[in-house]
Amino acid sequence: MLNDVKSDAESRMKKAIEALQRELSSVRTGRASPALVERVEVDYYGAMTPLNQLAGISVPEARLLVIQPWDKGSLQAIEKAIRTADLGVNPTNDGDVIRISIPALTEERRKEMVKVVKSKVEDTRVAIRNIRRDAISQVKELAQEKMIGEDEERRGEQDIQDLTDKYVARADAVGKEKEDDVLEV
Repeated sequence: MLNDVKSDAESRMKKAIEALQRELSSVRTGRASPALVERVEVDYYGAMTPLNQLAGISVPEARLLVIQPWDKGSLQAIEKAIRTADLGVNPTNDGDVIRISIPALTEERRKEMVKVVKSKVEDTRVAIRNIRRDAISQVKELAQEKMIGEDEERRGEQDIQDLTDKYVARADAVGKEKEDDVLEV
């Protein structure tokens, strides 16, 4: 039972790290990346649809994204969705494809992006600590119901704390990597 609590906590912590990595992939650096726009929601005939389901997204140059919709009728809707997504980019529509030129980030904008990264990392740390709190309360319940002994309770709490430390460190490493990427000129 103790192992179930620990494995559940670990899988939830892994998911928190994966969610952080997905979130950080949409934070803009100075280079073009399909992750910047692929989760933009487009109003496609009344249904909100992710952009990567409506178009092919390619990176022909380091600072250029090309979005080629499979349905030419969705071109206007895609352009509008990108403009309203507040990505700090300006799409141009030539009737066949949408081109997005990624401007070089200013020092001020880089610092703003680093703050966004730090905020997302902190949110993930809080999520991991909440998972720890839930797991430790489950361990205490098991001890109160006399399903495990006091030694197992302490060992379980220590194992969960070790897991928490490991995943918080991993979140910090992911955040540091993204900060370095954003600050790179």
